[in-house]
Amino acid sequence: QVQLVESGGGLVQPGGSLRLSCTASGSSVRAYAMGWHRQAPGKQRELVAAIAPTGRTHYTDSVKGRFTISIDNSKNTMYLQMNSLNPDDTGVYYCKQGLNTWGQGTQVTVSS
Repeated sequence: QVQLVESGGGLVQPGGSLRLSCTASGSSVRAYAMGWHRQAPGKQRELVAAIAPTGRTHYTDSVKGRFTISIDNSKNTMYLQMNSLNPDDTGVYYCKQGLNTWGQGTQVTVSS
């Protein structure tokens, strides 16, 4: 059974940084495409960043240049480094593997 566990969320001031982690068990993080999605209050869940097994990455326009998705094979973990955070980045961040496997989510709040 595949399980994804996110961590690293929290409260941060505008302009600050956070690094989210998603550790997989029961599957390799390199086996399938993986991504970070977020859901802001009252909004639909959206894709923020994704990484293919080839290492190719994709970012939604609003986070380009500020967020970096990466994988550490030795830890079977995917990361999302988030810099220059602003209040629009607030939401629950979920990691996803393949088409249907989701983590439980971690809350990110950007506020002064």
